[in-house]
Amino acid sequence: MLEKFDRVIYKKGYSNRSEAVRDLVREHLVEKEWERVKGDVVGIVTLVYNHHVHDLSDKLTDLQHNHYKNIVSSTHIHLDAHNCLEVLVVRGKSGEVRSIAERLISTKGVKHGKLAMSSTGKELK
Repeated sequence: MLEKFDRVIYKKGYSNRSEAVRDLVREHLVEKEWERVKGDVVGIVTLVYNHHVHDLSDKLTDLQHNHYKNIVSSTHIHLDAHNCLEVLVVRGKSGEVRSIAERLISTKGVKHGKLAMSSTGKELK
């Protein structure tokens, strides 16, 4: 198992095991932070969708406007003549952020969506 771990961390560019273990521990701490209801968390929501789907762009925009206090930033990228990538930076209580992400991702016409959770850094050393 240690040999497999060494191969993985080498491919990821870690200089030693302790650095890789540190990041694994931090990842676990961030997940635990998201389970707590105190304080703000941050995340990135990515959405891939066909902008030709009837009213989809309007629905996504309306959802974003309804949660303007939680959506810090958004970037819209044209992937090709039909598909778009929307990247949203979200912040707030973990339950709020998860709910917003789930509503956006589950909107009919979204081909793929994902919430990447992170930390404000206050709880990490």
